[in-house]
Amino acid sequence: MSNDKGLQDAHIKIGTKQTMKAVESGLAAEVYVAEDCDQRLISKVVSECDKNGVHINYVPTMIELGEACGIEVGAAMVAVLKS
Repeated sequence: MSNDKGLQDAHIKIGTKQTMKAVESGLAAEVYVAEDCDQRLISKVVSECDKNGVHINYVPTMIELGEACGIEVGAAMVAVLKS
């Protein structure tokens, strides 16, 4: 993600529930997942992304993903919405 300007410039949904809703409803263009979040959450979103053809990007930590989104807390996953 170091080459991104930051996710805060994109239309995004932050958090597990919001990300899953975006993927399930076909609104997600791509998903970012923190590698240090709960593995059960990762497997659920990976399965849903595979089913819906959504590309997944992995970020080392929840803190790093949160910072990329412009929030002061960690984020397990983020969906970038289709424009």
